[in-house]
Amino acid sequence: MAAGRLVGYPLAYLTGFKEFWSRDFRVTPGVLIPRPETELIVEKVCALSSRAKVMIVDVGTGCGNIALSLAKELPWAQIVATDISRRSLKIARLNAGDHHLRRLTFLGGDLLLPLRKLRLQGRCDFIVSNPPYVSQRDWMKLPLEIREHEPKRALLAGPTGLEVISRLVQQAPYYLKSGGWLLIEIGKGQLQRVIGLFGSVWKEVAWAADLRGIPRVVMARKA
Repeated sequence: MAAGRLVGYPLAYLTGFKEFWSRDFRVTPGVLIPRPETELIVEKVCALSSRAKVMIVDVGTGCGNIALSLAKELPWAQIVATDISRRSLKIARLNAGDHHLRRLTFLGGDLLLPLRKLRLQGRCDFIVSNPPYVSQRDWMKLPLEIREHEPKRALLAGPTGLEVISRLVQQAPYYLKSGGWLLIEIGKGQLQRVIGLFGSVWKEVAWAADLRGIPRVVMARKA
């Protein structure tokens, strides 16, 4: 393990686990390692949710850290988790078993397209995502520990960094109820450009900062 750390291999891949929301989650190479700032999504959904039965969709679930944390905190919620990576879905399912959570649905596919199988158009209360949002320029600035070992597809969005976020903003209104929320994690310096993606179909757009004061989560409510 020490030799691996000396060459920059992520500790989470060496131990096989990463803590998130005070719980351990399995992670393996090829699956994004959860970051503490992503806990802000869980915090905000819990604050916005009522005790009524709600439908929550976690897009790009990775190891399942957001979806499973919400399932623990909101036991009355129905939760669907999607990911384009089969490896990630396999690990997410294992984590669900580890945490004794069997009432989640895992679907493979790109962003929100898998929701068509469940006929969830206009039925979702929350859509949440920690999508790829790193631009090509910023990708080259990331530490080698990240660039050489974590899945590029889960981090790099494209030339501007907004390619995946903009698709989520376009797709989400078809699946959200009126008054439903879209919560997206964003990168440093992206706030104003992301807010500019929301049009008249949204009646409220807000944001929350992480513990370093960086705008980290954009929250938009469908009209």
